[in-house]
Amino acid sequence: MSLHLRRPRDRREWWIVAGCVVALALLTGWAVRAVTAPGPTELRLDEFEQRLRDGGVATATIVNSSSTVEGELRDGTSYVVVFPEAYGERLTTELLRADVPADADNSVPTTASDIIFGILPTIMIVGVFVWFVLRMSAGGKAIAFGRARTRSGDETEAPVTFADVAGADEAVGELQEVVEFLRDPERFAQLGARVPKGVLLVGPPGTGKTLLARAVAGEAGAPFFSISGSDFVEMFVGVGASRVRDLFRQALAKPPAIVFIDEIDAVGRHRGAGVGGGHDEREQTLNQLLVQMDGFDAQQGVVLIAATNRVDVLDPALLRPGRFDRQVVVDAPDRAGRLAILDVHTRGTPLADDVSLDVVARRTPGLTGADLASIVNEAAIAAARRAGTTVSAADFRHAVDRVTSGTERPSRVLSDAERQVIAVHEAGHALVAHVLPLADEVHRISIVARGSSLGHTVLLPPDDQHLHGRRELEDRMAVVLGGRAAEEVVFGEITTGAADDIMRVTQLARSMVTEFGMSDKLGPQRIAAADDAPFLGRGSTQGAATSEDTAARVDDEVGRLIDEARARAISVVETYRVTLDAVVAALLEQDTLVDDDLAAVLGTASLESPAEGTNHDGER
Repeated sequence: MSLHLRRPRDRREWWIVAGCVVALALLTGWAVRAVTAPGPTELRLDEFEQRLRDGGVATATIVNSSSTVEGELRDGTSYVVVFPEAYGERLTTELLRADVPADADNSVPTTASDIIFGILPTIMIVGVFVWFVLRMSAGGKAIAFGRARTRSGDETEAPVTFADVAGADEAVGELQEVVEFLRDPERFAQLGARVPKGVLLVGPPGTGKTLLARAVAGEAGAPFFSISGSDFVEMFVGVGASRVRDLFRQALAKPPAIVFIDEIDAVGRHRGAGVGGGHDEREQTLNQLLVQMDGFDAQQGVVLIAATNRVDVLDPALLRPGRFDRQVVVDAPDRAGRLAILDVHTRGTPLADDVSLDVVARRTPGLTGADLASIVNEAAIAAARRAGTTVSAADFRHAVDRVTSGTERPSRVLSDAERQVIAVHEAGHALVAHVLPLADEVHRISIVARGSSLGHTVLLPPDDQHLHGRRELEDRMAVVLGGRAAEEVVFGEITTGAADDIMRVTQLARSMVTEFGMSDKLGPQRIAAADDAPFLGRGSTQGAATSEDTAARVDDEVGRLIDEARARAISVVETYRVTLDAVVAALLEQDTLVDDDLAAVLGTASLESPAEGTNHDGER
């Protein structure tokens, strides 16, 4: 193990270190000298008595604490005698009889080790105190606790540019103006234009907000100061505000620069909200941030970029013009955006001839850039695990299933009866989705356990959708209840496997009634839940004003929608029982059905009526 000593940075530190070393050396030398110095001659008790009778003892001192006699002989030799405690009175009598000058010492002796351990801690405490004071006066690490812990990245790495950002064309276009300003601020100043002082990136996690901020700095060739909102918040009063001041001081010292605050909602939440009131350290930090944003001019070449996925909880003072002038929405990419992101992440990945990134993009609706990067990485890992030289389409299918549905768990052993129930349940989902006209297309059915689920059915929309009609949502509810409906029809009873389905259909039905205005009885009004809390930034106080009668009508409408969806699902399962049995048999044999195999089993169930003479039990 090697010991690395840091060289002191000023002469005062040299003097402190040198003084401590000299003091320690002197103390150590004194202690060694005290220990190694020659001591007095030790006499036996009988030898001492004989010299006492012969008149050879000049002086004597009785040390009661150690039961010893010390002194000098007539020849000048120092001596020491150890005597039993019971012999003390006799020894005193003999000393007086021999007319020897005798003293008594009742003090506790102090050894060299006692002195060392008594003085050394004092020296250390004084030394540390002096060092701390000098470091504070010199602005050293003692006050570094109040400095902003910015991260500028590795200068050896290639800068990130807009070419590395895909699937966010609108956001790139918005930020291109910031880049142009940092490159040529005089052109904007001549026209009297004022570039936004702050840009707020808003979007769900994993959509590339941090990557966009780094790309702005890379395109402009400007220093990039990155810090998290939680880095401002500490338990010590004043630390957060001090770090805000230091952050802007660092940026203004190196213009043009990009200051990026990630997860700004950690420090920028609405003031005066919450149980604890409004006067706390976090709000003082926010106040300092607001003051600093007012105190610098964008013409100085510093642009503040922040990111959050909770813009609803931010204080309104942060969002007013002059602070965060512009909000840029960075949403989950559409199909074309996902394809562009996959192209970026597969630049260094050898792909097999059967891989179609467009197919992968179609099978991953709603996924973010971070999810797609994980899919590419998982596909490459799967290819390496099988010792392949290229990444195949099967590897991408495995990666998509792993990211969206969880890790496959073939070790979970199920009984034949449980496999039968799971197959019926998943076949019910697939059959209802296949029959109803507005439901999503069935892509995959599996009864292999993944994650916490025992089976899964994957539905894919024909294209990315942003608006959904009432009939479409009703069909979706019926699909969600299709598994439970199949269990009722086939077995005449239900199991606990539909717990997640019940939760999802209840949430969807309640949203249709209370948020989307899709109830004829309640009409187009938003009815907030009773537990909405304004200090959490979600909803408003409307929930507290909802009457019991309205809440009861909401419950009735939610129940009605769920009952209708269940009835439709049961009707589909009973009508196409033969197709259901065929899907179950194929699942029990193959465990997983995908695309062509699935289409062959489902057949034309949604286009033709069931065969004549077939009853609800599938028997002729």
